[in-house]
Amino acid sequence: MSSLLPAQRRQEILRAVRGGQAHVAQLAASFGVSEMTVRRDLRLLAGDGKLERVRGGAVDVGKEEPFHEVEVERFDVKDRIGAAAAAMVDDGQTVMIDIGTSTLQLARHLHGRRVTVVTTSLAVLEELLPDPEIELVLPGGIVRRNYRSLVGVVAEDSLRQLRADIAFLGTSAVDAEVGVWDTTMVEVPIKRIMIANSERVVLLADAAKFSMTGVVRVCGPESLDHIVTDAPLPQASRTTLAAASIEVTIA
Repeated sequence: MSSLLPAQRRQEILRAVRGGQAHVAQLAASFGVSEMTVRRDLRLLAGDGKLERVRGGAVDVGKEEPFHEVEVERFDVKDRIGAAAAAMVDDGQTVMIDIGTSTLQLARHLHGRRVTVVTTSLAVLEELLPDPEIELVLPGGIVRRNYRSLVGVVAEDSLRQLRADIAFLGTSAVDAEVGVWDTTMVEVPIKRIMIANSERVVLLADAAKFSMTGVVRVCGPESLDHIVTDAPLPQASRTTLAAASIEVTIA
């Protein structure tokens, strides 16, 4: 594809990023151009608001609705899930809170609790910042404005230095084998580090997520200890959950 005109190449690169191919090296190899050329193309596309640059590549801003729009969808369901998840936290514990609208509701139900919260969600930070009882730990990283999160190698390296009693994960989708999926490649390393560095992993996923799809697989059922949802799950998922000894709370 190196014979493409620059404008054509940029359109093809944008299409590749939207399909989940987001890293500079991959894009350069796919299009037969230098990494410097790809970086220049990505800067131009980001300047036009068509994608968002992150370290090593780009993410598609069109894949996710803005956080403030998603937050109000099915608010009552997310609030019930958040309240049930917050009830699992004991005073004195350290918890890692992933990005997401259900995990934000969890944070809202932690007010007044004597806990330490590690998060890459700027929405969670804003929610808990006024609460003097909660100790907040915020990794560095690149800000994804569309979803108010921190990503990239700085955030990942910071999280690797920390451990937690419980990690609360959000998700884009859960498949029939209870594999956890995300629609945004750049968020997946953060989730995997939270899983690896926590004693327990709790997935917050409303029942609708069990009929959706994602782009990148985050983990399988072996990484989960508990799922908080809002309605009975599909029979295929229940069979896998029982075999993996994963607890389920229906809020």
